[in-house]
Formats: sequence, C-alpha cells, structure tokens
Amino acid sequence: MARSALTRDEVLDTAAALVREHGPDALTMRRLAAELSTAVTSIYWHVGNRESLLDALVARTVADLGTIRPHGPTPAERMVSVARALRRALRERPHLVAMVHERGLTERMFLPAQRALVHEAHAAGLRGAAAARAVRAVQFQVVGYVLVERNRERAPVQSPAEEELWGGEDAGSDGPLARALAAPIDTERLFTDSVRALVKGLLAGAAGDTRDGVVGGGPYSQ
Repeated sequence: MARSALTRDEVLDTAAALVREHGPDALTMRRLAAELSTAVTSIYWHVGNRESLLDALVARTVADLGTIRPHGPTPAERMVSVARALRRALRERPHLVAMVHERGLTERMFLPAQRALVHEAHAAGLRGAAAARAVRAVQFQVVGYVLVERNRERAPVQSPAEEELWGGEDAGSDGPLARALAAPIDTERLFTDSVRALVKGLLAGAAGDTRDGVVGGGPYSQ
C-alpha cells in the first residue's frame, strides 16, 4: 500500500525525534529516509541538504519555546508556571537546545519566556532594574537546575551513594532530616519549591518599598 504524500512537517517531526533520542550525529539523510519509508531525494526536495534540515530544526526549537504561556491566579504563580514550563521544554529536547546554542541563538530562544516573566513582574509591581533582576534570576535558576539534573544523570554510579552516606546519620539528632536526605530526590518538587521561594523573595516589597530598590531607584537599581 502506497504511503500518503510526505509533508515538510512530517520530515521535521521525524528528524526532531531522531535527534531527541540519539543526538544530531545520528541524523543522516539516509536514516531519515528509511524512518519515513521514502527516497532520500524526497527528503532533499522537502528540506534541502542536511545543513538546511538542521537549520530548520533549530528554527522550530526556537519557535517551540515561544509557545510557553503562564497560568495561575497570581503573578507569582504565573512566574513559577513559566519556570516549570521552560524547564520541561529544555529537559525534553537537550540535543536540539544544544544545536540552538551552537548556532548562537540561545538568547533568541529564551526571549519569549523572558517576555512572559516581564509581564508578570510588571503585574506584581516591579519596574526597571528590579524587574530585570527578577526575570534573569528565574531564568538562571531554570538553566542552572537543568544543568545540575543533566550532570547528575550522566555522572558515574556513586559509591557510596547519598542514600548510604545518610543512612546511618542522625543529622544532629534530626532523624527525619537524615531519612529525607537518604531518600530519592523528587526533582520536580524540589524545583518548584526553589522557584517559589526565589519568586517570593524577588517580589517581596513590590508594593512600594523604594528604599531597597524594589520598585526602581535605591541602592540596587544600578
């Protein structure tokens, strides 16, 4: 049975899936054609050569991160929602994000999320340097957390592991603390808790304490 007509989007979807799973080195025109059950010439007709295909994947990745939308009843919760969505997007496509970075488009990729955070910072009452500081702090928290997660996942098996190191400790007679540190890390909850604490601190005093540079002016506005 003949397959339906191939589309550019189908080519890009399949190419992106190959890169996400195996990395960009695994993306060859021959392998892509095999995955799509079509001829290599058909791939070229839809997306050009391999470099053009990689450029298209980079452009699509940048566009995908532009679909992040805040949600929640308050500016603080909406900022947290942007951070969570950004982390999830970066975690889902590490190889594609690396390709974006290699082509010098990282800042362009983050711009939509930054704009969403700016909107919520303004809604919370922050302006000027204080708003910019909040936006960058949240962005750096997301990127730094993702890098730590990736490094932990790729690290060699630890012996003794954290669970073993804390298994016999009482942490200064704080048994529940020792047991918690010996338990597996709930990375999603830890991330959400840390971002909420960060955002709460950044937005504290946004009602108008200009002496601390929270709403423009002050010693922290430079």
